[in-house]
Amino acid sequence: MKRILFYFAFSLMSFIALSQDSTFAKLDLTKKVLIVDAACGQCQFKMAGKGCTLAIKIKGKSYFVDKAGIDDFGDAHSDEGFCNTVRKVKVQGVVNQGKFVPSYFKIIPYK
Repeated sequence: MKRILFYFAFSLMSFIALSQDSTFAKLDLTKKVLIVDAACGQCQFKMAGKGCTLAIKIKGKSYFVDKAGIDDFGDAHSDEGFCNTVRKVKVQGVVNQGKFVPSYFKIIPYK
């Protein structure tokens, strides 16, 4: 009986976790997806500012990412985190007032 309850609870938690809608997971098939570099603007792209802030680089120009925290995609200070490495990401969004506002943001996994 305990085993059945465990499997039921585990299945329910998995279903709930997988049904969450990410803020930046709305891929619009009518718009172009860009593959760009993403990292900490201050640590990796040498942008002005205090602390650590997520940024992307489009065609050689760096933009802070609006409405997304640097730790929203994992620990920024881990070995593969945005403060220690530049990652390739797929993005959609617009540049508004000098900041990139994403509608889609996905880290490309290492091969």
